[in-house]
Amino acid sequence: MRNAGLPSDLIGALGACRAAEREQTLFYRALAARAELEGDAAEAERLNALHADEQHHLSRLTARLIELGARPGELPDSMRPVVDPSSWEEVARGREQEEVARYEELLGRELDPQTRRIVEEILESERHHAAELGGKWMMA
Repeated sequence: MRNAGLPSDLIGALGACRAAEREQTLFYRALAARAELEGDAAEAERLNALHADEQHHLSRLTARLIELGARPGELPDSMRPVVDPSSWEEVARGREQEEVARYEELLGRELDPQTRRIVEEILESERHHAAELGGKWMMA
C-alpha cells in the first residue's frame, strides 16, 4: 500500500484493520451460505446482517485510505472458514472481541478528526457484534 506522506504506521494500522474486515466478511458469508443450504432462514438472515456490517466496515476503511492518499492493494480471498455449526457463536464472539481490541488500540493513536469518527463508528458496531452477534448496526 502506497501513501502520500502519511505516517506509515497509521496507514499500516488502517490497512491491517481493512484486511481483518475482509476476513470477517468471508467468515460470515461462509456461515450464512451454510445456513442457507441447511434451510435455516433465520440463522442465514442473522449471519447476512453481520456480513453486511463487516462489508460496510471494509468499504469505509478502503474509502478513507484512498481519501488519505493511500493506494490500498487487493485483498485475497484467503480464508475459507470451517467452523462447527454448534460452536460458531463462540468463535465469532472471540473474533469480534479481537476487532474491538484492534479499534480501541487504533483510537489510542493520533488520528485526524474524520478518521477518528469513522473508527469510533466502526468500534461501536463491533461492540454490538461482540455482545449480541447480530448485525445491522451501520448506517447506509
